[in-house]
Amino acid sequence: MLVHSKSGRWAAWGLFGVLFLPLFALPLLVVVAASFATHWSGAFPSGPTTENYAAAVRGESLQALTTSLITALAAGLLALSVGTWAALAAAGLRKRAKRVLDALFMLPVAVPSVVVGLAVLVAFSRPPVLLNGTSSIVVLAHTILVTAFAHQSVSAAIVRLDPAYEQAAASLGARPAYVLWRVRLPLLLPSLTAAAGLCFALSMGELSATMMLYPPDWMPLPVRVFTATDRGSLYSGSAVAVVLMATTLLVLLAVSRVRTRASYR
Repeated sequence: MLVHSKSGRWAAWGLFGVLFLPLFALPLLVVVAASFATHWSGAFPSGPTTENYAAAVRGESLQALTTSLITALAAGLLALSVGTWAALAAAGLRKRAKRVLDALFMLPVAVPSVVVGLAVLVAFSRPPVLLNGTSSIVVLAHTILVTAFAHQSVSAAIVRLDPAYEQAAASLGARPAYVLWRVRLPLLLPSLTAAAGLCFALSMGELSATMMLYPPDWMPLPVRVFTATDRGSLYSGSAVAVVLMATTLLVLLAVSRVRTRASYR
């Protein structure tokens, strides 16, 4: 820690506890507690049971989890591909043109996601590109929403790259395509995996745009959580929410391990 005195460290930890527990940890712990309950008695949930989780990992909930995983993986890969390509292309542009490109990619983040959902719905509800009522429109909306984060993450990593590696490879006769695939992209691999994890997590939790677009046979898990709680099924909805959090965390931990290994290559 940057605080060197013992009293200062205790004060920093105390402040962290005061801010972290009520604002972040406590709400999540309440959701976890509610997922094991059947009713609410007093200040705490009561009636411990595991039936909520039994329902959360089968039937429609399991199908919704599979839908979320497929959507997040597809949107994350598409966003990473588009964002990386744009970041590599923008690295050779002038500052003004680069700022314009950055602004275009950040535009979907600057407006509410429900606006992006409405825009996608209006744009792709008529020929020649008719996607309304299909799973593709959900994947497309998620891709639009998370591409900005992939683009910004890779752009920041490109700025930090040491050009000496590429110059050395070029001086030895390597072609630009070889330099890109064998020098530049391997150096960017830690940032690429971090961007992929971020895009996946954001897609897994996206709700506002998804509510406007999802067809009945393609319901992601956040929509399932919302519909369950909206019907008054608070405890089963809490169990589904915990499954969503746990799945996202497990994937992020796996991505983190890949990123750590890539950093030591």
